[in-house]
Amino acid sequence: MTTSPLLSGSGGNGSVAFCFSGNQSGFNNTHAVASAYFSAIFSVLGLGSNLFAFVVLVNAFRRTHSRSRSSFLLFLGALVVTDFMGLLFTGSIVVFFRSSGLRWMDLDPGCHLCNFMGMTMIFYGLSPLLLGTAMAVERFVGINRPFARSTAMSRSRVCWVVVGIVAMAGCISLLPLLGLGSYHIQNPGSWCFLNIRPEPLDVVFCLVFSLVGLLSLATSFVLNTTSVVTLLRVCCSQDSVQRKRDYEVEMMVQLIFIMLIATICWCPLLTFIAKTVLFKRGLHVQQLLLWIRFATGNQVLDPWVYILFRRSVLRRVYPGIGRSRGSVASLRSSFTISRKLTPASLGGASEQGEAEPRG
Repeated sequence: MTTSPLLSGSGGNGSVAFCFSGNQSGFNNTHAVASAYFSAIFSVLGLGSNLFAFVVLVNAFRRTHSRSRSSFLLFLGALVVTDFMGLLFTGSIVVFFRSSGLRWMDLDPGCHLCNFMGMTMIFYGLSPLLLGTAMAVERFVGINRPFARSTAMSRSRVCWVVVGIVAMAGCISLLPLLGLGSYHIQNPGSWCFLNIRPEPLDVVFCLVFSLVGLLSLATSFVLNTTSVVTLLRVCCSQDSVQRKRDYEVEMMVQLIFIMLIATICWCPLLTFIAKTVLFKRGLHVQQLLLWIRFATGNQVLDPWVYILFRRSVLRRVYPGIGRSRGSVASLRSSFTISRKLTPASLGGASEQGEAEPRG
């Protein structure tokens, strides 16, 4: 029976645990991106933003009476929680090592903390991408089949979907502990991530992580694009007055920005990992650090999408939004009716009204 490479050589006399292999010579601790102050400010900003967004989401959830909107808010709440927890775990470890100056090998010779951080990086990296896909599916079904009550997700069903996403991301993050791939300490020695090298098992795990992330982004893009086209078509139709679309527009705007931010932040890292292992390129440390910071920025920017792109905030920026009772589409209908009530038409109507009694 073979054991996981992560568990072999983890504490013998003179042996080096697998997560340290090839890194005994030390790291470049003077890299600007690795600054303890930068990591601390970045983490505090992200934690504060997600905490503020969570409070706003809880208040909005208590006030909402729409079933589809409550489902969407539950997904958003799960997204905020995963972003918050991811920053809390990974940021705390990075700031601790950068500020203390301790060597990871001295503090964690058995790689247990390295495995934990690697798992959190994978788990809290994939969870927001999968949640974004689930939100895109929910909005796609809700917009394209608005009158089918069976398509509206109940709160309990949303919770089960979130649990399924958490389970899927958790299973993928556990693969290195089962022997598929490995977690490795990364330059500058203050964080751990999947081992990006051309070994067969590491290549498989890197591709699983990259392809799951890229497939989630591609699915979100296709579904959100279709939903936007459908929503625009409905808003411009003649029966749009009868279908209230304010909340649908608000949710789609938020979802589109979430998708754009996730794509910009995650695509470089996911494609970098895939290219490195497929084409057997040497690991470019500076690029890895840059793309990791891009990906971490997703956790900081996500909460601001809901904070800034709410109807109440948009009304302050553009007071004309939402003045009509019905929907955004009803603004167009009101404008169409006002065009018909021109002075000429009113004058013609009055002349007809005066001419009729004479007859």
